[in-house]
Amino acid sequence: MTKLRRQSLTAYEAPLRETVVECPRPRGTEVLVRITHCGVCHSDLHIRDGYFTLGEGKKLDVRSGRTLPFTLGHEIAGVVEETGPAAEGVTPGSSVAVYPWIGCGACAACRRQEENICAAPRHLGINVDGGFATHVIVPHPRYLLSHTPLPAAFAATLMCSGLTAYAALKRLAGVAKLGPVLLVGMGGVGMMGLALARNLYRHAPLVADVDAAKRVAALSAGAAQAFDPSDPGARKALLTSTEGGVYSACDFVGSDRSLAFASGALAKGGKVVVTGLFGGSFTIPVAMFALKAMAMEGIQTGTLAEARELLDLARTGNFAFPPVSERPLVDAQAALEMLQAGNVVGRLILTP
Repeated sequence: MTKLRRQSLTAYEAPLRETVVECPRPRGTEVLVRITHCGVCHSDLHIRDGYFTLGEGKKLDVRSGRTLPFTLGHEIAGVVEETGPAAEGVTPGSSVAVYPWIGCGACAACRRQEENICAAPRHLGINVDGGFATHVIVPHPRYLLSHTPLPAAFAATLMCSGLTAYAALKRLAGVAKLGPVLLVGMGGVGMMGLALARNLYRHAPLVADVDAAKRVAALSAGAAQAFDPSDPGARKALLTSTEGGVYSACDFVGSDRSLAFASGALAKGGKVVVTGLFGGSFTIPVAMFALKAMAMEGIQTGTLAEARELLDLARTGNFAFPPVSERPLVDAQAALEMLQAGNVVGRLILTP
């Protein structure tokens, strides 16, 4: 019997540990995927710790409903190893990217084909075991997406960082035509957003990050200008260079400071989309929504249809791949520590 090796969460706020069990056999429509690549995401840190930071000392506890040991990881690519008797349209040996944002199939969101915001989700690596392992069970072939000719490591990152950035930028399409998009936070999602914004919109994007190395990387990747939000003069410099502010901004950090910078950079009629989960609280005078005719929207990854759109876009050949660094699966804990310390440019990928 094949062994399933995992880097497991065995206790919250504790290092991951290797666990080994018998590899499950797929039943019904299930498919067993042998994992070749799995990205390391900032949300993995929140799940490991068991909470999201809400600011002012408050925390959102997310420990319930998850049996330990638990396997993190949701940016998954691999090879189909075995199929259940009712799994149709998929062939063992096929290289696939795994759409992880799997819903219950019955709630209002799922009926709208928005499983990513399901009321009772079965998201891989979040609610059910994910990709920091040698294998993963996927409940239906529809969640397996061919990524040929894209490299598997890159295709894996598209399932979260790429998809999140793509869904956010789509929601800015109406105002992005008016000028450059401001991208706040040049981590893995932000760098993906930079590549996508250059592909989707005619204006080269502006970027902001407190890390000088990440600003340099963004400029090298095609950003028009880079700002340091911790610089007291950054907002004024941005407003001057854009003649009054930007009409579209993405906050890929999701902290009080990042959102304050993004919203403060808006011109009248502008919009901010928030994807980051860093944490904190944010306040703004209510009257400013009307006085600036501004909008704010939060999103959580993207739909299965958007994942397919993104793969098609990436196949055009005009897509500049953000930097990817590969580490063996046994280094999962070290990878999380690097990410938590802010020492990652682009995306870290684990390779079982």
